Amino acid sequence: MKDRPALVAAASKGLGRACAEVLAEEGARVAICARDAGALESARDEIAEATGATVVAVSADVATESGATGFVREAAQALGGCEILVTNAGGPRPATFDELADEDFAGAFELLFLSTIRMTREALPHMRAAGYGRVVAIASSAVKQPIPGLMLSTSIRTGLIGWARTLVDEVGPDGITVNAVLPGRHATDRIRELHEDRARREGVSIEEAAADDASQIPLRRIGDPRELAHVVAFLASERASYVSGAFVQVDGGMYRGLL
Repeated sequence: MKDRPALVAAASKGLGRACAEVLAEEGARVAICARDAGALESARDEIAEATGATVVAVSADVATESGATGFVREAAQALGGCEILVTNAGGPRPATFDELADEDFAGAFELLFLSTIRMTREALPHMRAAGYGRVVAIASSAVKQPIPGLMLSTSIRTGLIGWARTLVDEVGPDGITVNAVLPGRHATDRIRELHEDRARREGVSIEEAAADDASQIPLRRIGDPRELAHVVAFLASERASYVSGAFVQVDGGMYRGLL
């Protein structure tokens, strides 16, 4: 993917940053966005220094229409197009149904669903013009095996997977692929937040919550964000030209289902 313009949302830290780093290592020219301008600029400088790649930072909140569309528009202008789009956003707060109001569901819909729709809508014309397109959505293993306390993430992301699978048929004739990765437990701020929430609910220490979490994973460990990023990079590459409509678990074997 040398010199291909690649956009990664919510990439100042966590899974998004790992994806941006690996894409840059593979030779892509990368644009990243985040809400925190300071963290975003630090990530840009560190990735560029480590990889020697062109890295552009766009301050944007993808939970808003102007942020999602503006990120793709500004990044594509800076990089001369968009051939790879990695959609990503922070997770909504953990909560049970009795703790959630209508506005919580509406906010999660804006954050997780509409952000992806808006970024993809803005990116597709660039991909069609280039004759190359890869949309890779970072979702969650919860779409296949719900996680207690993550009702917002599970319900909204599952709907997003339905949209993605439908989009596969519509953009396939243009040579554009649409795939998603389904992360399980990776060492990010989000997972630390979930461990803290579980510790509070169950009256145990954060360390105990994290250790029990790892014990439920067949590989018996929490994943490194770069382990997910390498799968994203493959799906964004020319080598994955015949992979579309795939929803790939990257979870250390945590998902117990057959399909």
